[in-house]
Amino acid sequence: MPAESLPPGFSTLAVHAGAAPDPTTGARVTPIYQTTSFVFENADQAAARFGLQEFGNIYSRITNPTNAVLEERIAALEGGTAALAVASGHAAQLLVFHTLLQPGETILAATKLYGGSINQLSHAFKNFGWGVTFADTDDLKAFAAAVTPQTKAIFVESIANPGGTITDLEAIANIAKTHKIPLVVDNTLASPYLVRPFEHGADIIVHSATKFLGGQGNSMGGLIVDGGTFDWRDPRYPMLSAPHAEYGGLVIAETFGNIAFALAARALGLRDLGPALSPFNAFLLLNGIETLPLRMQRHSDNALIVATHLAQHHKVDWVSYAGLPGDRYYELARKYSPLGAGAVFTFGVHGGYDAALKTVSSLKLFSLLANVGDTRSLVIHPASTTHRQLTDAQKIAAGAGPEVVRVSIGIEDVRDIIADLDQALAA
Repeated sequence: MPAESLPPGFSTLAVHAGAAPDPTTGARVTPIYQTTSFVFENADQAAARFGLQEFGNIYSRITNPTNAVLEERIAALEGGTAALAVASGHAAQLLVFHTLLQPGETILAATKLYGGSINQLSHAFKNFGWGVTFADTDDLKAFAAAVTPQTKAIFVESIANPGGTITDLEAIANIAKTHKIPLVVDNTLASPYLVRPFEHGADIIVHSATKFLGGQGNSMGGLIVDGGTFDWRDPRYPMLSAPHAEYGGLVIAETFGNIAFALAARALGLRDLGPALSPFNAFLLLNGIETLPLRMQRHSDNALIVATHLAQHHKVDWVSYAGLPGDRYYELARKYSPLGAGAVFTFGVHGGYDAALKTVSSLKLFSLLANVGDTRSLVIHPASTTHRQLTDAQKIAAGAGPEVVRVSIGIEDVRDIIADLDQALAA
């Protein structure tokens, strides 16, 4: 195939997708459109935009030109049809499930999830009348058996937080397709550079863009990506399949086809619930994404070296990193994430809870904080922080037992990362 007919590569899309020089000023970098609202040409145009009869900017809670570039870029990188940028990863999950579920319906979720997601699913969502059932994605038979007539979504992480374990996306997607339920995949820890969930059967992808996409630890953001594959005319999903009186009886699934879910999350969720992304944060996230492939490769390369070192350390009882040969998830990592197993993993400190706390408190290069995906190496003790609200059994099921330390390996010189871990473990 001639080179000029090939689609742009990942690194090219990370820099250019969705962006063009500003038509008024010629600015090469996407401007920050720091405005609340936009002038209409006339009353007819205003009416058409409010009625979903014409695409265009209305109000920055719903659309913004800076945010639009971010949305186009992540859709291109994930291979989706459309995307929606929102205030945080939690906001992205809220809008996804608000679009999918009615009161009394449930989400089937993996047991291995970020602790904040477990809290959101278990507690906050109760106020909407939504239930949750947790099942282990490593036991596919039991996971499939957990589907009920009330289940309206399946939710997993591609690379699970905190343990860096790999989900068998194709197997879970087959369960979802058997029951005609959308599969929602949180791709935060992998980013589209390492894992492309749509290629393995996902229908919707969410991100905490705060993490690896932004990569600098300086801005909050969330993203929803529509795969354009699910048939939303199914009456079990009335937000998409039923007429909307506020839009003149419009049926979103019929009118908007393969971008229907992203449009519904924007026009029915973001419009009314309001977790809008600041255009300034969108600008920062765009700048971060430009270096995503470079950073993710360095993160993964460093993490493999560090995990290999820790696996041989006499004060470390175990290391959970899918990039290590012999790890339970090694073959799944080779299948789904061949360029590397990511930056986040856990290890068990000999001596349990107290020894783990002493280790994280003794690190100097690492920053002790509640985040992952920064250029800097980060550490936390999940049992006493991110997973603190869970029961002991839930902590262990989520991979956050008392001896567990979670690290997010940065892009520093790997010898310096190892030296810091060695001195902390010696303490």
